[in-house]
Amino acid sequence: MRDQLSDAEWLIRESGFDPLRANTFETLLTVGNGHLGTRGTLEEGWVGERSGTFLSGVYDSHDATVIDLVNAPDWLPLVVFVDGVRLDVETCETVEHERALDIRQGVLWRRTIFRDRRGRRTRIESLRFASLADRRLCAVRLEVTPEDHSSTITVESGIAGRRRNLDRLPFYPEGTVFDPEVQWEKWAWSNHLRPVTVDAADDMLYLETRTIAGGVSLGYAASLDAGPEPLRRRLRLSAEHAEEQADFVVAAGETLRLDKLVTIVTSRNHPEPVQRRCLETLQGHRRTGLDAALSANRQVWESMWNDCDCQVVGDPVATQAVRFGVYQLLIAANGEDPTVNIGAKSLTGEGYRGHVFWDTEILMLPFFIYTQPDTARSLLRYRHHTLPGAREVARESGFRGARFPWESADSGREECPRYTTDGANRFWTRDEEVHVSADVAYGILTYVAATGDHDFLVDFGAEVLFETSRFWVSRVEHDPATDRYALKQVMGPDEFHSHVDNNAFTNRFAQWHLDQSVQLYEDLSAHHPQALRSIEAAIGLDGAEVRHWREVAERIILPIDPERELVEQFEGYFERKDVPITQWDANNMPRYPAGYHHFNCEDTMLLKQPDVVMLMYLLPDDFTAEVKRANFEFYEARTLHKSSLSPAIHAIMGIEVGDHDRALEYFYRSALVDLADNQGNTAYGIHIASAGGTWQTLVNGFGGLRLRHGRLTFDPWLPEQWEEIRFRLRWRGNSLSAAIRQRDATFCLHGPAAATEEVVVAGAPLTLTANEPATVSTAKGART
Repeated sequence: MRDQLSDAEWLIRESGFDPLRANTFETLLTVGNGHLGTRGTLEEGWVGERSGTFLSGVYDSHDATVIDLVNAPDWLPLVVFVDGVRLDVETCETVEHERALDIRQGVLWRRTIFRDRRGRRTRIESLRFASLADRRLCAVRLEVTPEDHSSTITVESGIAGRRRNLDRLPFYPEGTVFDPEVQWEKWAWSNHLRPVTVDAADDMLYLETRTIAGGVSLGYAASLDAGPEPLRRRLRLSAEHAEEQADFVVAAGETLRLDKLVTIVTSRNHPEPVQRRCLETLQGHRRTGLDAALSANRQVWESMWNDCDCQVVGDPVATQAVRFGVYQLLIAANGEDPTVNIGAKSLTGEGYRGHVFWDTEILMLPFFIYTQPDTARSLLRYRHHTLPGAREVARESGFRGARFPWESADSGREECPRYTTDGANRFWTRDEEVHVSADVAYGILTYVAATGDHDFLVDFGAEVLFETSRFWVSRVEHDPATDRYALKQVMGPDEFHSHVDNNAFTNRFAQWHLDQSVQLYEDLSAHHPQALRSIEAAIGLDGAEVRHWREVAERIILPIDPERELVEQFEGYFERKDVPITQWDANNMPRYPAGYHHFNCEDTMLLKQPDVVMLMYLLPDDFTAEVKRANFEFYEARTLHKSSLSPAIHAIMGIEVGDHDRALEYFYRSALVDLADNQGNTAYGIHIASAGGTWQTLVNGFGGLRLRHGRLTFDPWLPEQWEEIRFRLRWRGNSLSAAIRQRDATFCLHGPAAATEEVVVAGAPLTLTANEPATVSTAKGART
């Protein structure tokens, strides 16, 4: 099976089995398809594993501190016995072990040689995937070869329904480290599933569970097919487990091949009963076979990579890292389901309980907008789907309209916990980090600008923008003495500073949001009056209210002094204690200054992540080059990068202001956050926001892409050691490829023969004609 893999540049490898890194590789080697993600656990498991299959949108709140993305039944178990001896890393000696995730094809390959206590060597090899051609299907091909013995080989295939979510880790003294074999046992657990049905017929297993609080049915059907008929099959069925065992006699040097097909159907996506749909789907795939399913999966992957491949010529490490991030983004999103979004750890782990943050709109959505616009549309429809929950969040806080929560799940209500697990510290993000609603508006309007999908505004986007504008107008406080509007008791993107007034990011984005909503209302009035009347009737809106939005926007306080180069992050920030950062860890990540941690930086200038710097990136035309440079220098020196989204933004802005050395360093921090585990927590799941940020660093940073006045503009810069960067974009129905080198760049518009598009490269306009590559100089004086 090894010869079915792509070239080495597409492979993420594990060599040897190391218990200390096994959970990290479980995250890195996840296979998925947007509907589900399955961590890269060994098929036979091991005692310290943290296995997991996560189904997009399947949340449950039973028996948990906060609602969880459910750790669903495990379809993977596939265990080999040699004359009754179990082959695993605890029972046997692992002579050889290697695995490779082929991110080009979405398959995980594995080869292990075990030596048992009698000295017998047995080789197992497997190929695993979750199909993009049919998101209900998962599969494993297993080959077993007794290298130096003839034995009875027993293969045990199962569906494990007894699953638990991590709930909270009890408080231990700082620095406590547990052996990998027992670390998960220290947690308190949550149970979200109750058994419904277990059955077996026609050589197929079936297990169904149901979420306890939400009532969502999860149906799993599995088959195990082999070339030779087994000597014997045995079934073991219990309330939470379905298993079959098959015995084979295999001679030395011969190879036994088995194909395990599994279909997973939920009542979220299909009407009940799910059992019939699940079994019928499995029967169909058994008839066509695993090879056909694998081929169909490869074809979808090939098509997706044609839209979004990236390459750094001259730097294979960077190429692999960017592509790995793209792979993770592609398996995180389901463009076929507009009721789901991407959690902070996608579908690779339990970190942040599968909750959705502003990371989607700001860090991940641009990738989908410019490469997979249909998926971007679906992700934004999730915000419309959860608009009733956002209305409830605003109402519970005493405000009008809708406020999207800091942490969202299936309903759109606020799911952020109030306190840390030890009860010592309060999470104020749920109450005060209100900029999320403007971030959603930013995502919607960026999508429409790039795709020209104005129908989306009429059908979904306008209602979201109007309802969230109502929130801003009710949230601001009017000062009669100055006739200005303030936003008090807020928290900006930085997150280290709560209860602040007039955070620059929040105020400017609220103002921008209101301005855009007024303009949208006027555009709809002129071009879609009937649709506007329907929206007005549905939410009780009229022109007088919209005019008031304009009045409020004009008077929102902006803590930006045009005479000074520095933007004060919030009122009084410059009076906080300036604590220098003086130490960095082995991954060159800043350490907290002595005596400081996440919850006691309030009275300092220390930042968790970009705030003003983020504002300058998202609204670049608000600031001159000099102001950007001065603020980048000031705030970069005070940022601890305790969020994985931070390095990418600093890389992009570092390029823009000419701080190229630091920009390149930040790019690698972002690109390798999981492959190098430079934050030390990859075992809990992928840093999916960083994957989106890394793509933006390549395209928006080194490629210099910005959207200005309705046109794509490119103002690139490449490090000397890079020969070329290549990427592809989707733009208003067509495809655009870019190959950018040190002194010139080649662009090609792919579309109908008559299509043209004007872009701007290094300040000069360039008209592209479909299917005719154009090479231009990227030399420039001052940056545009």
